[in-house]
Amino acid sequence: MTLFGTAGIRGPVEEITPSLALSVGQAAGAPGETFVVGRDGRETGPALAAAMEAGLESAGADVYRLGQVPTPALAFAARGRKGAMITASHNPPADNGIKLFADGVEYDREAERAVEEGVADDVACAPWDEWGRSDRLGILETYRDAVVDYVEATFGGAAANERGPLSGHSIAVDCGNGVGALATPQVLERLGATVVSVNATVDGHFPGRESKPTPETLTEFSDFLAAGSFDLGLAHDGDADRLVVLDPDGEVIHEDTILAVVAAHYADESDADDPVVVTTPNASARIDERVREAGGRVERVRLGALHEGIARERARGTEGTAVVFAAEPWKHIHTGFGGWIDGVVSAAAVAALVADAGDTDALRAPVTERPYRKMSVDCADSAKADAMARLETDLPDAFPDATVDTEYGVRLEFPDASWILVRPSGTEPYVRIYAESDEVDALVADARHVVETAIDDAE
Repeated sequence: MTLFGTAGIRGPVEEITPSLALSVGQAAGAPGETFVVGRDGRETGPALAAAMEAGLESAGADVYRLGQVPTPALAFAARGRKGAMITASHNPPADNGIKLFADGVEYDREAERAVEEGVADDVACAPWDEWGRSDRLGILETYRDAVVDYVEATFGGAAANERGPLSGHSIAVDCGNGVGALATPQVLERLGATVVSVNATVDGHFPGRESKPTPETLTEFSDFLAAGSFDLGLAHDGDADRLVVLDPDGEVIHEDTILAVVAAHYADESDADDPVVVTTPNASARIDERVREAGGRVERVRLGALHEGIARERARGTEGTAVVFAAEPWKHIHTGFGGWIDGVVSAAAVAALVADAGDTDALRAPVTERPYRKMSVDCADSAKADAMARLETDLPDAFPDATVDTEYGVRLEFPDASWILVRPSGTEPYVRIYAESDEVDALVADARHVVETAIDDAE
């Protein structure tokens, strides 16, 4: 049985039922363990959370009920214990899901498999006198305080004063009717900003816009920014693990540029001899450039496995190695704060970096932003393995000047910092091509020809 994808269990509510949540809770819980359980603002959240709590308690675990919270706040509360978050993140309102945490970090694949096996085996309840107890726990204020303290200490910079590092700055936040409304505006105000929040009523129907923040879904927010006098715009998904950043004109700043700026800050400020940034194969070489200039290095791990990459680099590093940051586009782990993806910390950190730089133009000025393309090529699921095996040879042959990495798809990097990544989609019948180059259209056209030939030979 396979329940977990790249970000927990997720799907339509016809599949993510109270019965499944009960079974997952029974498989995950055990006598003597403690779980915190939270949920986002979806309509099906209360019933699923209640079922999860019942499953955990009947397995012997004690449960603290957090109610509606951002996923980062749930992870924060799961430090030193375990956690279960009922959320489908950026999915549509008719979806829901379950994310499990241990000591603030998402379950690794081994722990997920153990839960899947427990669900498949229909594990029995604990003896009647070993069932767990439950209670409520308020975590939001403690979490918000911790974010404020961390950002002031780590990103205060030259702009910091007694009124906070964001004093004098005006920020618009599109909460997307998600639970980010319970944390990000409050944190930014505590840091000194003047904040205007839109779509800030938590509503599981997501009436303001789709839960996933993209340039297409943020058009009204972009117009709002352009018509106003803001220094910055920020937008979250439904559970506030994602962050999109917009300039004062309402233009979305490329996610890899934001990643590069934050990563370079961490590498530059680190006291470690070997500061490491973990990212994913589809992330831009602009990140590598900025981190190298700041004295660090970049390592990559498969999509959805940042926590695994952090553990891997810590295990194989030397005494002077420190993983200072980990991120994939839109989602960041601030390792000095915790081991989870945290869009609330990212919102405050980016705002503080903008304040310190002066404006968004100055913030992004050191980053070389080459044209970027992403495309999908049709490929039957049955042909993906054979096609990718062929591409491990065919792509390097077609681009002999490139260095090659085949650990997570086929990634080619060129002497001018251009790059191509070709990888199979994990959920759809496509092979994806990602590319960044001053001559990106020609590069993609050449790569597409090689990819299509390999797929034709494999099918």
